[in-house]
Amino acid sequence: MIIKMSPEKRIDYRIISEIIEPGSRVLDLGCGDGELLEILFQKKQVLGQGIEIDEANISKCIARGVNVIQGDVDEGLEDYPDFSFDYVILNQTLQVVKKPDVVLREMVRVGKKGVVGFPNFAHWQVRFQVFFKGMMPKTPELPFEWYNTPNIHLLTIKDFERFCREHNIEILQRYFISRERLIPAWLFPNLFSRLAIYLIKSSELRSE
Repeated sequence: MIIKMSPEKRIDYRIISEIIEPGSRVLDLGCGDGELLEILFQKKQVLGQGIEIDEANISKCIARGVNVIQGDVDEGLEDYPDFSFDYVILNQTLQVVKKPDVVLREMVRVGKKGVVGFPNFAHWQVRFQVFFKGMMPKTPELPFEWYNTPNIHLLTIKDFERFCREHNIEILQRYFISRERLIPAWLFPNLFSRLAIYLIKSSELRSE
């Protein structure tokens, strides 16, 4: 059974806004133009902050009224103590950072929970283009040419779940997206899911 989601400008934003509890403290890593945080302010009245490296995006965040600081998430989050936030979001950013392992470990340290969204490089259309065309694939989620792509660490659903198992990260919820629909976990998501969103937390014992 394929579940049809309600209309939303971006389905990943809708899913994330449904995950976040009202009034939560939220940190958005690589927040882009601040649209997601603006949605969370409006719908969930969160206390939010974004971290963004691009100056043009920072200007857009400020225009939206989003609290943002300029920073490079690859440098870590050492200024933030454990459990500084209820949720730390890393949406469509994991594949563009230089140190994804460091960023993931830091986000589950700083946040009680983490929300991670990324394009699935094992989707059947990606496999088809590589196998039959012998060229780097282009899809709506991966629209760049090989020479100008910001993506430097492409990954699959299986890659991510293996990383979590090996690094004491517990997966609380999984969301698999094909076009504008959620698909169930039994429908071979590593093959048919274009995007994946995970709710995670550290499985290491820590005191709040």
